[in-house]
Amino acid sequence: MRRIDYDSLRETVYCEQLPNGLQVYVVPKPGFRKTFAAFATKYGSIDNHFQAQGGPEIRVPDGIAHFLEHKMFEEPTGDIFAQFASQGASANAFTGFERTVYIFSATERIAENLTTLIDFVQNPYFTDENVEKEKGIIGQEIKMYQDHPDWRSYYGLIAAMYREHPVRIDIAGTIESISQITKETLYDCYRTFYHPSNMMLVVAGGVHAEDVMALVRDNQAAKTFGPQREIRRFFPKEPPEVARRTLTVRLPVSLPKCLLGFKEPQHNLEGRALLERELCTKLVFDALFSPSSVQYQSLYDEHLSPTISVTITRSAPATVFPCSAATRKTPTVSWNASGNSWMRRCPTAFARKTSSAAGAKKSAASCVCSIRRRRSPTSLRITS
Repeated sequence: MRRIDYDSLRETVYCEQLPNGLQVYVVPKPGFRKTFAAFATKYGSIDNHFQAQGGPEIRVPDGIAHFLEHKMFEEPTGDIFAQFASQGASANAFTGFERTVYIFSATERIAENLTTLIDFVQNPYFTDENVEKEKGIIGQEIKMYQDHPDWRSYYGLIAAMYREHPVRIDIAGTIESISQITKETLYDCYRTFYHPSNMMLVVAGGVHAEDVMALVRDNQAAKTFGPQREIRRFFPKEPPEVARRTLTVRLPVSLPKCLLGFKEPQHNLEGRALLERELCTKLVFDALFSPSSVQYQSLYDEHLSPTISVTITRSAPATVFPCSAATRKTPTVSWNASGNSWMRRCPTAFARKTSSAAGAKKSAASCVCSIRRRRSPTSLRITS
């Protein structure tokens, strides 16, 4: 077990890679009553075309990673959520573009809950019957999100930016795509991506590192896994330009939504280099759009509600800047390629100059969202 001290943060992390490839991290927090644990696999919604070493090339339906996450909570003995609840823990899971994560938090019976977390994720149970039943449940979830303004606007922007990359597809897939999922395809994905060598366990809270490591070592030593196999992922070639110039989504909402996205070149950065790029991108957007910026004050003065945040998509490099608007005015945001500046035309107009020498070249890879208020239900217009 290796110890890593972060003196500036006053944090200590203990880590170890087990013989089966599982990476385990423990962050002791003396004095904390609650403990958190996350068991994650490097498998997300974009992994729909892959090949495990020595195996055939496989294509699977969109949304299968999210579908698999749902099915993992079902065991022959019953629902795992009920077991966690009986042990005083709160459990959940989520699927992203590149990760699927299973989590719990608890203030007691930590060893018991940690064992439950590891065991249920490493014990899949799929049948024809429970797969068919889940299709109806997830189908209802997909329909529910079709009426969610934030969800529709975010994925509308992603779809406007990307032409080929699977990041443009909703994480849950579509009703048509999940109808093609079978227990066999679920087991193919599970065997490929849920091997311990492709997974990570993180525990943080009022725990002792050696006790956690000993529990995980013993748990994994008692199980048998297949050989570790390198996973090759296939992605289509994505053009640098955005896919669509204009996309309009109309929903019966009282508050319009505005999103602005930048499609970055594929950079294939990892580790520290990727972290530095993300931090620099966030700093730039903070300087341009934070509450202390001229842009923020201008939006506020024009009765816009500048609730601003920045999301960076790692799998297909992009930066998304959302804000909400509540005004009778008609703002339009556009990129002036010749002048390398952002132009925002309202009853009052202004231009924000940038120092980007490559601004004109990058303009084709930026998506701008403008919102127009109608007498009828408001419309969201996403313009790239």
